[in-house]
Amino acid sequence: MQMSQKPKITGTYFDQPVKELESYCLPSNQSLDQYQSGSDDGSNGVQQSIHNPDQYCTLDSSSGMQNSSSTASFSPDGSPVSLQNYSYPSDHHSPEYTWGSPISGSRVIDNENDLGHMIRQLETAMLGSDLDNSDLHSIAASGRATEVSTEEEKWKYMMEMIARGDLKELLCACAKTIEKKDMYMADCLITQLHQMVSVSGEPMQRLGAYMVEGLVARLASSGSSIYNALRCKEPAGAELLSYMHILYEICPYFKFGYMSANGAIAEAMKEESRVHIIDFHIAQGSQWLTLIHALASRPGGPPRICITGIDDPTSSFARGGGLEIVGQRLHKLAESCKVPFEFHAAVISGTEVQLENLRIQPGEAIAVNFAMMLHHMPDESVGTENHRDRLLRLVKSLSPKVVTLVEQEANTNTAPFLPRFMETMDHYLAIFESIDVSLPREHKERISTEQHCLAREIVNIIACEGPERVERHELLGKWRSRFIMAGFTPSPLSSFVNNTIKTLLQSYCDKYTLEERDGVLYLGWMNRAIVTSCAWRC
Repeated sequence: MQMSQKPKITGTYFDQPVKELESYCLPSNQSLDQYQSGSDDGSNGVQQSIHNPDQYCTLDSSSGMQNSSSTASFSPDGSPVSLQNYSYPSDHHSPEYTWGSPISGSRVIDNENDLGHMIRQLETAMLGSDLDNSDLHSIAASGRATEVSTEEEKWKYMMEMIARGDLKELLCACAKTIEKKDMYMADCLITQLHQMVSVSGEPMQRLGAYMVEGLVARLASSGSSIYNALRCKEPAGAELLSYMHILYEICPYFKFGYMSANGAIAEAMKEESRVHIIDFHIAQGSQWLTLIHALASRPGGPPRICITGIDDPTSSFARGGGLEIVGQRLHKLAESCKVPFEFHAAVISGTEVQLENLRIQPGEAIAVNFAMMLHHMPDESVGTENHRDRLLRLVKSLSPKVVTLVEQEANTNTAPFLPRFMETMDHYLAIFESIDVSLPREHKERISTEQHCLAREIVNIIACEGPERVERHELLGKWRSRFIMAGFTPSPLSSFVNNTIKTLLQSYCDKYTLEERDGVLYLGWMNRAIVTSCAWRC
């Protein structure tokens, strides 16, 4: 998919009509590098009650597992098909950075007849031969469904749920059984759920495929991590960037974040002659292409720009190389725009960043960019080191002119497993629905994009606990408390930026919503906020 050519930029940043502002804030002809978990996933889930490891195997969604004697496949309707005879990698305990989310299986079910036969066998074993539909309906009508106490009632209630065929209800019921460590019931529900999900189905079916994957990984892991040891075949760097580019094009979430952050930085730096931007997750560096263009056309000439790009070493896989690739790309652009430019690469995890890594020079006006990055930092709920608040205090010590924050609006950090599961379902269902209006359900690239750019986040949130769970989103209210506690004050985003984003949304589905509250922008889908953007000053 090709992006439109970037319009020629003339005049000043602040004198442009709203219609032209997009060219200053919006990266074009570049692939996107967000929505990637960039993490070593593991799980501290409940103990596995079934001792045959072949029952729960995580499978590559497209081309087979490494170190495996089997290959993965999909059924004709796109549903994951389970495999047996899977051989685990030899290094079970070595963390492996992977991309995408494999598809898993619980049992091999050849067809609906096999499933029906299995259920009838289980019914007979648990209840005898006297189960009938009148018993099922009487339990549902009696109001005892939420307080089933006997094994017979529990089983009948499960069969009633299966008969209703409500995918959301079954997913939630399965999560509850896992939370209660009812492994037999969880196994039965997972088997049924595999018949209902599809990576090429409706949004809920597609999301369900990855949520089942997360439940299976949680069920199969016991803290030291079968899930972490299972390695899927990774796409090539260029291929992965293509998936990210597709997601960037079909949804406005990242354009929204880049536009709002760039606008806040450009406004804060309009009088400065030396600008130092510290990007805590620079990835491909795409965000800064249009800002360099904008500052190049500033009255009186461009400022001297220095960018310190911080990124975890594992991100080099997506780039196809180290941060020097980003530096060369930005240098080339700055040179063509006649902008004095310097790039510093800090190949380091955010949890390890110290003042000396930032290479601050006297006389620089500092801007700090946190774009979909802080939620990867562990806080006080994970361990004794609260890296979220530590980084904010470190940044405050720099006395920056502006700090920008772009984050997903979801509550998955400290929420217990079941509320976190529900929040994940609601948040990502909105994203899958928004993708659905842009690409056909059978579109091969859409399937790959969802698998490689979204699925790992979902699986990590559901399957993992402790330090192994790196997807830990917080609501804006919590971020606000953290920033205020660190000594920052809000800096409302410019009305020019707000109007530019409204113009951007006109080219997308009218179900996207934009709301401004207390100087914060909320981009949503059908009134559910998905991403927030705000700016702060000392």
